[in-house]
Amino acid sequence: MIRLGTLAGYSFDGPMVLGGWTPPSKPAVFVIVYKPEPETKPENYAVIYVGHSEDLTTEGFPFKHPRAHCWLQRAGSKWKVYICTFEVPGGTQGHREMIAQELMAIYDPHCNEEKYDKAWKDEWIGDYSSADTTSLAPRGPDEQPL
Repeated sequence: MIRLGTLAGYSFDGPMVLGGWTPPSKPAVFVIVYKPEPETKPENYAVIYVGHSEDLTTEGFPFKHPRAHCWLQRAGSKWKVYICTFEVPGGTQGHREMIAQELMAIYDPHCNEEKYDKAWKDEWIGDYSSADTTSLAPRGPDEQPL
């Protein structure tokens, strides 16, 4: 098991060597990783690709995926490419997509063509304090905001 995401919020199965892995017929978020410094830091992995699927058997694993050439180039060998999977409990395609986008924003994986900005800007939600949120909606049908 490896934990990934904001505050390491998602428990992924793996890492497993992709070359010997058989994908299950299940929906999941998947992350491709490799060891950038295997001799000096064998416990460290780097995220190089993030994806999600309705059925992992349709993704072309292990090496027929459209981005597999990038994974192999980055890792140096098919035996140095690893996969981690997360089956979202009760999740829909939308949930998996949101998790994948979050992970792409956090890790900026080299082999993903999609890029997401990590920055959060005040103008996206405005400036507020938690005290302000209580006055946004009436308490009941005949009551005025606080």
